[in-house]
Formats: sequence, C-alpha cells, structure tokens
Amino acid sequence: MLSIEALILITGVLLLLGIVSNKFSARMGVPVLVLFLLVGMLAGSEGIGGIEFENYSLANGIGTIALSLILFDGGLRTPYRSIRAAWKPAGVLATIGVFITALITGLAASWFLQIPLMEGLLLGSIVGSTDASVVFSVLRFGGVNIRRRLADTLEVESGSNDPMAIFLTVGLIQVLTGAVPLGPGLLVLFLTQMVFGALVGVLVGWGGVWVLKNIQLSAAGLYPVLATGLALFSFGFAAAFGGSGFLAVYLTGIVIGNRQPVFHRGILLFHDAAAWLCQILMFIALGILSFPSRLLDVAGPALMISAVLILVARPVAVFLSVSLFKFSFRELTFLSWVGLKGAVPITLATFPMLAGLPGAPLMFDTVFFVVLVSAIVQGWTLPWVARSLKLEVPARLPPPVTLEISSLRNVEGDIVDYFVDDECRAAGHMIKNLALPDGVVVALIVRDEQIIPPQGRSQIQYGDHVIVVLRPGVRAMVDRVFAHRELDPVILPTALEFPLRGSITAADVEQFYDIQLGANPDATLDEIMRQRLSPKGVVTGAAVQFDRVVLYVRELSSSGSVHYVGMMILPTPEPEPARASQPTSDAAPEDEGVSPENEKQQDNEPAPPVSSGDDRSQEESDEKPFSSPS
Repeated sequence: MLSIEALILITGVLLLLGIVSNKFSARMGVPVLVLFLLVGMLAGSEGIGGIEFENYSLANGIGTIALSLILFDGGLRTPYRSIRAAWKPAGVLATIGVFITALITGLAASWFLQIPLMEGLLLGSIVGSTDASVVFSVLRFGGVNIRRRLADTLEVESGSNDPMAIFLTVGLIQVLTGAVPLGPGLLVLFLTQMVFGALVGVLVGWGGVWVLKNIQLSAAGLYPVLATGLALFSFGFAAAFGGSGFLAVYLTGIVIGNRQPVFHRGILLFHDAAAWLCQILMFIALGILSFPSRLLDVAGPALMISAVLILVARPVAVFLSVSLFKFSFRELTFLSWVGLKGAVPITLATFPMLAGLPGAPLMFDTVFFVVLVSAIVQGWTLPWVARSLKLEVPARLPPPVTLEISSLRNVEGDIVDYFVDDECRAAGHMIKNLALPDGVVVALIVRDEQIIPPQGRSQIQYGDHVIVVLRPGVRAMVDRVFAHRELDPVILPTALEFPLRGSITAADVEQFYDIQLGANPDATLDEIMRQRLSPKGVVTGAAVQFDRVVLYVRELSSSGSVHYVGMMILPTPEPEPARASQPTSDAAPEDEGVSPENEKQQDNEPAPPVSSGDDRSQEESDEKPFSSPS
C-alpha cells in the first residue's frame, strides 16, 4: 500500500506528464487522448511505472465524475444558436445513428471474436457513441476549423448521444444477466433515461441560473464552486430517478451558460481548468487499467472490428440518418469520419466487468484497442480530411487581450470582441462614423500586439479586434455595424426602439443598417428631424416616418437640437386580398412629420421602451466575421 505522500507525488508527476504530452500533441497533431492513454499505459503494471491498478469499480467512478464535469463545461460553451442550428440532425444521429452503428459493429464483433450474438451487440453498443471529451478537444483546441453547422452538429451529437449508448449497454447487460426480458422493458428504460434526464437537466439549469443571480455571495471564488455543485446535483438527481445523468448535466450547462450568471467568465475559466484536469486524470487512469500484453492478443480481430466501425458502420449510420437535412455529400463524408471514440466506450466497457459477465475481459481489451485505433486514425487525419473535402474555414486568432465585467452582482451588460476582416462593414471607418446606438462604448482596439485607446477619430482597420461594451438590448444593431458586406445582414427586430445619437448622418444610418431615409446623405438625424417637423413640433415624442422606419425625438438639448433619436423598424405589411374599389381616405404623406397629438390618431402604436434585458435571440450567425462574447 502506497503512502499518501507517494500517491501525491505520483499524481503530480502524472499531471505534469499529461500537460507535457498535450504540448507535444499540439505540435505533432496527435490527438491528446492517445498521449494521455500512453502515459497511463507506461505508468501501469506492465510499463516502466509499475503501478498495480485493476479496480474497475474505481475506474468507473473516476470516468463517470470526469465525464460529467467535461460535459458540463461543454454545455457552458454551447450557445443556443448551435442548438437551434443542429438539434434535428444531431438528435437523429444521437439516437438512430447510434443504434445503427451499434447494430452493424455488433454483428461484426460477433463474427470476428466468435462470441454469442448478444455479447457482440453489447460490444457494438459500447463503442456506438462518439465521445464528447474527444470531440470538444479536437474541434475547439485541435486546430480543426470547419463550417459552423458541421461543428455544431458534431458537438451537440457528442454531448447528447451518451443516453442511447448507456441505454443499449445497460439494457443488453440486464438481458444477458436475466434481469430484464428482451422487449418492452428496454423501451421503458430508454424513455426513462431520456425524459428524466432532459427534464432534470433543464429544471436544475433554470433553478441554478436564478440561484447564481440572486444568492449574492461575498467571495467570487464560490460562484464556480456553486456551479460545480449544481452540475453534480443535476447528474445525481437524474440518475437517482433512472434518468441519464450525462444528458442532464449537459443540458444544465447549456442553460446556465446561455443565461450568463454572475461571475460568468470566472465560472468558464474554472470549469475549463476542471475539464482539462478531468481529461488528464481520466485517460491516464484508464491507461493504467489496461494491460498491453492482452491488447496484443486481441489486435487482429480488434483491427477488423475497427475497420468495420470506421469504414462501414458510422458512414451507413450517417447517410441513413441525416441525408434529409440538406447536408452535401462532402459534409456527410466528413460527419462519417468524425465518429471519434474516447473515454465513454472505455468507461462503459467496465460495466460488463462489474456485472461479472464471462466475456467481459475480452470486451474490455477489444474496446480499448478500438478506441486507440479510432483516436489515432480518425483524430490524426481529421485536419487532412477537412482540407481534402474543402470544408475548412479560415481560423481567427484569439484577441491578444480580453476585457471582462467582474462583478458579484447581476449586471445587464455584455463585452463583445468583434474581429474586423477584409469584408467587415466597419473597416476603414472612424469610430464616430459607425452609427453605433446609445449605450454602446468601444472600450479597446487591439491591433497586432498593440493596445490602442479608442477615440472618435480612431479608424477601424483590417485585422483589428474591436472590444465593445454594450447593453444586450442593442446587440442586434452593433452586430449589423460589424457584419460582413457580402453576407445576409443581421435582421433587426421589428417594433423595438433603438436609441441613436442625433449627430449621426443619414449616410451612416443607411450604410450600416440598410435603411433608406431618402434624405441628404450628409444631413444629421437632428437636421432631418427638424426639417420634417415644424419648429413647434420638435418636442419629445414627435415622430417622423420613412417608409418602414419611424424616428422619434427622445431627448432635446438645451439649445433645442435633437440629442437622441429612437429608431423603430416597422413590420412588413402583409399583402391584402383583392377587394372592390373603395373611396380613398385622406392619409398623411409618408414622410410627413407627426406631432405627439396627431400621433395618437394614427394607426401605429407608440414605440415600446428599449429592451435592456438579455436578448439572446440576437446571437450572431455562423457566417458572421466576428467572435462570440468573451
């Protein structure tokens, strides 16, 4: 029995080796999973470390806790736009796709290993799902930059397909042990896993957001700890009622991450470190658990099973599952290749060992070998495959510096880093000419390695990182200013008033918001309002309509000029059905000024106040040339 001091020393050495291997992985393009497992194998009983470890129950516990925290971290970083863009294909892949993969791989395993069909299907179920920890690592840190929709589909699939794999694995083990008959009992198990897992995950997420925003802790470091407690509670509570803890903890992370609670950036940084720590410890522990000599014994059939899994089962599952979701052939081919396996199959492979199945050791060794082959062959070649299929998109370097709102109270504000590329609308303009709405401040410009304090005359140049502090309610307008010229612009919400400075010119408004005012381009909004309104009509609340845009006087200076203007986009009128000709009513000219008294007689309602809430519906699309909030 090793002393506690020796255990601490060994743990420290293994962590350091894991970090060094991660650096080597980044330089050589080797998936970090492979190196972590190799470090564990070298430290094991048949390696140079000589550490005796064959406790499958402990390994299962380590893997389960580590995976729950990795999934929670992945959920924290998954925006709602990714869910909206990919939930349909990802959901089909996470259920039907996993089933097809498990079925084909299971038949091959039964044939190549000469084991009963049910045991072969059990092995296929164990390796049927993609691994969230590996997919997150490869897509976010592995230098693979692919189209946003593909990345979203893979991330959401990997984060949500564990319930299907666990259901198939646990269900088949119960059938093999006689605990559950093959039939309706398995369907009930699956529905329980999915329904209770999803329900608990969402409820704990919403409750956790309320707690994080209202508890008002005195120490900032307690907020990440509270978030971790919510994650573990979500997993445990769902599992206690027969639901999928993995699905629950992933959904809890998504809800909390998108609502941006107090000390949000600190929570992200803490769980990023926790996820890396969990990956290192989990993969090294699973590597120590393996026996290289036993892996050589199953190398032949395991290679054949790997070939069927990679070249047949996953592609068939992808093409049958998601062909209807308007993916191109090249995209479907790429989805077929990214069936990365990792810690989930190895952790699930401990289930037959704990159940005492006679063929469990053979299954564990085969699964371990298949995971290694998948990680090396698919993970190592992933950048080359993306380039060959012409699915890569230009990578944007992260900003050299970041800003954050560090507050222990709930603050209605965002800090957004916009990257200015060659086609960004803001490129070449001075800050004072950007037509930014009220409540928006350009806080910092980062150019190359230099920090430039912004001024009104500061010019936005290609390659700049423009860091903006804004209220969530005006996010859509700022997104429009920094949008790509050739892409579809961000759609501004209708019937929502945006504040603009009266000194902004009509040309700037028309250029950045694609709005036609029909006025002198050099005229300011102040001048336009005073021209259209009578001298006595320039009062707070007066309005001028331009086609589908209404401008309201919201604040006057002491000299009588219009200091702030409220701009509201009117909804597009629906075409009216053809009717018999009727006498036309006298209507005010389209561009005529309307005083507050006359405005009450118009059909249009007064503008609603500017939203200051958290308008997450205006998340940027996957093609915008700017980054997500820091």
